[in-house]
Amino acid sequence: MEMKKRREAKLRGWGQHSRRVTLLGFLLLMTMVLGACGNSDSVLSTDPGAEVTSNVSRVPWDYRVVESTVGDLIGSDMTVLPDNELLPNDGNYATGDKIWTLQFMDAELVTDADQRNEVRLSSWVTIKSYADQKTASEDLKNLKVSLTTDVNLVGVYKTKYKDKTRNYAVVELPSGNRIKQPIDDKRYTAMEKKKTVSVVLEEIHDFADYDSAYAKFRGWAN
Repeated sequence: MEMKKRREAKLRGWGQHSRRVTLLGFLLLMTMVLGACGNSDSVLSTDPGAEVTSNVSRVPWDYRVVESTVGDLIGSDMTVLPDNELLPNDGNYATGDKIWTLQFMDAELVTDADQRNEVRLSSWVTIKSYADQKTASEDLKNLKVSLTTDVNLVGVYKTKYKDKTRNYAVVELPSGNRIKQPIDDKRYTAMEKKKTVSVVLEEIHDFADYDSAYAKFRGWAN
């Protein structure tokens, strides 16, 4: 009888110890989970109200026409000097021929929470060849289009440093990006109470998707 009581007491002790270990393990697991959720460096955030600190987008930025020379012929392709870029030999050119090429540059736009923009430009990439400059220039005009339009005027303001005062206007482009431009006193007075202003824009179209375009500020229309 005494031995039976000792066995039951021993089993109760192990049961209590096992429950303590289980509880400790559960608390440790919860601490790790909560710590991961609260880590600001983690890739996945469980906070539905988390603020997005920046917005990144890639847009077409510029084109140019460059006089080039045909290098080596490789099957149905050719290299274009001086950078040895590989292009299809659509014009059946020979090594040493003078050609014109269309080059493209895109940009990565980073907009922070305060609407400040950072532009990261890519390198120039050759995308097409032409036998004459006139045809190349015609394509260039279709990809870079100048237009006049009204945009939202966010506001105008003055800054003063020592004895110098400078005026600025902030406008919102069709892309949603805001840019700051210096203006003189006369334009400051004219814009002070306006909501929209007329500007000259240059639309840069994506050669692979013409409907995709980015508008760059090129000046005031009046």
